[in-house]
Amino acid sequence: MRIQTVQIVAGLLAAVAFVIAFISAGVAVISFAFALLGAAALAWLAYTIAKRILMHRSSSDIRQS
Repeated sequence: MRIQTVQIVAGLLAAVAFVIAFISAGVAVISFAFALLGAAALAWLAYTIAKRILMHRSSSDIRQS
């Protein structure tokens, strides 16, 4: 049985589709990892700012009383 041109083209298209799918899956994983890293950095920044404001407020309350 001979392989027809249509079958060869379909096989090549399937291979390209699989390569694109694996690349996009890898990009999604890397993007998710950087999104988590960015969210963690923002959470740390908000925590440190809130901690500094609360410490400043509590020290000024002590001075006033």
